[in-house]
Amino acid sequence: MLGSVAYDVNAIRKHFPALAEGAAHFDGPGGSQVPDVVGEAVAAVLCSAIANRGTVTPAERRADGVVREARQAAADLLGAQAEGVVFGRSMTQVTYDFSRALAKTWEAGDEVVVTRLDHDANIRPWVQAAATRGVTVRWADFDPATGELPVGAVTSLLTDRTRLVAVTAASNLLGTRPDVAAITAKVREAGALSYVDGVHLTPHATVDIAELGADFYACSAYKFLGPHLGLLAAAPELLETLRPDKLVPSSDAVPERFELGTLPYELLAGTTAAIDFLAGLVPAEGTRRERLATSLAALEVHEREMLQRLDDGLAALPQVVRHGSPGRERTPTVLFSVTGHEPKAVYEHLASHNVNAPAASFYAIECSRHLGLGDTGAVRAGIAPYTTAAEVDRLVSAVAQL
Repeated sequence: MLGSVAYDVNAIRKHFPALAEGAAHFDGPGGSQVPDVVGEAVAAVLCSAIANRGTVTPAERRADGVVREARQAAADLLGAQAEGVVFGRSMTQVTYDFSRALAKTWEAGDEVVVTRLDHDANIRPWVQAAATRGVTVRWADFDPATGELPVGAVTSLLTDRTRLVAVTAASNLLGTRPDVAAITAKVREAGALSYVDGVHLTPHATVDIAELGADFYACSAYKFLGPHLGLLAAAPELLETLRPDKLVPSSDAVPERFELGTLPYELLAGTTAAIDFLAGLVPAEGTRRERLATSLAALEVHEREMLQRLDDGLAALPQVVRHGSPGRERTPTVLFSVTGHEPKAVYEHLASHNVNAPAASFYAIECSRHLGLGDTGAVRAGIAPYTTAAEVDRLVSAVAQL
């Protein structure tokens, strides 16, 4: 409950056709299941008369409308400006594109800061771009005992040569939520830019990129109930200062100058539908941004309850080792190992009980290594909008049988 607003998980689950198979999906951090309205939106655009964006024919206007609607929906989700929303194939692809564009403004001897808490998509593009320009990479370490990234671990690395700091809003491996606003405030004081990976935070909390202080905020629609698509939000004025490589005849306007080739209109429509679905998780009135805030607040309460149930269940099993620091503020994500069993064997055992909770480093390779888990990682269980208490109990019961 949130005040008088009830979160009805059973009603929400009816919109997810994939759940009919019966699996308990704790694999949402790698990609959520998709509600029916998203699939319908994708199909509707694929089956409609569509063309390259324009203003002359109905097909052109339809394509243009799909793009504009998706930009506005993403802006409402993130507290951004529609004119500053850039779409791409994935967050990884978008980040590589921006690393190359930003690197054009760097000089030998400049510095960038990355953290070992991050997914590799917010590390390797910056490391590789720095290498092309003779730029120094400085690494911020998190505490492997708690999984926490202290503000000072990042800000102590800032100098007058720092050009960019890349930091996650939430660890996709541990769920850890660094104090991004405190970090970005210091980054701005140092005259540098911040690039925030919001992939793992966006599905679980109301995001306001102004409050976070993020100059660039990147995320993935398929983590928040949408199709496979990446997006980035930034101030249009900041985007105007960057000159990415592009085709000569393609638009030089912002944000189009960053979008290579024809956009996938059907996926943009699916993204809009996913954001509208999130805005309707609970009954609410107001603008889409206001309805999103109400719905996501109710979702946080539900997910926090499910996370507490999962934490308590695993804590009662002596053979389970939980990584990070359960109890601290984090996304509803649990990383754990089972003594005497390889992570892959635990993953397979859970799958035999129709529980989907995979094991790996999940591309957070630096994080996994810093935790002492090597490249193998551990088992990750993530709570989603459709997760029930019965599913949590099923996971705990299956682990208890090992």
